Amino acid sequence: MIIETHSYPRAAVIGNPSDGYYGKTIAFLFSNFKATVQLYHSPELKIYPQGLDITSFNSIHQLVENVNMQGYYGGLRLLKATIKVFYEYCQKQDIQLDKRNFTIRYNSNIPLRLGLAGSSAIITACMKALMSFYDVDIPKALLANLVLNVETVELGIAAGLQDRVAQAYEKPVFMDFNKTAMEKQGYGNYEVLKADNFQNMYIAFRKNLSEGTEVVHNNLKARYNIGEKVVIEAMEKWKGLTDSYCGALKNNDQQAIHDLINQNFDLRRSLVPISAGNIDMVETARSVGASAKFTGSGGAIIGTFTDETMFQNLKSTLEKKEIEVIKPNIVNK
Repeated sequence: MIIETHSYPRAAVIGNPSDGYYGKTIAFLFSNFKATVQLYHSPELKIYPQGLDITSFNSIHQLVENVNMQGYYGGLRLLKATIKVFYEYCQKQDIQLDKRNFTIRYNSNIPLRLGLAGSSAIITACMKALMSFYDVDIPKALLANLVLNVETVELGIAAGLQDRVAQAYEKPVFMDFNKTAMEKQGYGNYEVLKADNFQNMYIAFRKNLSEGTEVVHNNLKARYNIGEKVVIEAMEKWKGLTDSYCGALKNNDQQAIHDLINQNFDLRRSLVPISAGNIDMVETARSVGASAKFTGSGGAIIGTFTDETMFQNLKSTLEKKEIEVIKPNIVNK
């Protein structure tokens, strides 16, 4: 029997980064792209490389282009680290795993390095496949923590809980990472939201604008850790924006949603350097009347439009700049 599991890209709708700032945020998954993991019983434990793991190139130019688009690492290390973290979790919980081996492979068409959580999607799909194979149940909040540990502890990747929570719950989630909750239970307070409340949303991205999360977040985290006043104040403002957005969402106040999304990006722009290409993407979207902010660390944006006429105008305007625009199919499992 072949076990096949999936996970999807994440779009951060509102709020501040979750990388240790004790903030609040709202995010959802969308199924326009996906990461897939297949796992089946085999005599030996085998991990098959896939497209992200190629080591043979037609030219030095192709190698450089591959690195620019996909980074230096493929998915093999993600699977190996996930298997290790899953095994160690089971040992710690005194969960006895049988001695069967397996073969595992992955595939993903999630655009990489655009702040869409493509790496954690592969890890989450792998973790779900292992849970199914060994018949192990892991609570969603703890699953998100384990996926984060794969990246931060095992692989040294700068990351936060937001992406992993959305991918663990597979529904839109309001996340409150307040310090008291994080220290008491090891994770935040999570509220599942109705997918139907997220109306007239678009996502746009240009693959050649990819920037790793660490490019944006490292300096901000350092400034937060030393208590820089403007950064601390901004984190509080982001919490307020998230609370206001949640209220506007439930009341279907589309104008407030539009304004809050724009305020979220404007606050970020006041704090950290943003590349000209990313700023142009946001400003071009806003020029047709849409709201716009990053979906994550940069390279892709999310926002709202008022009607189909505006969406078509948005799509044609951005596509002239080789920016793809989609309507997200919001996951609500």
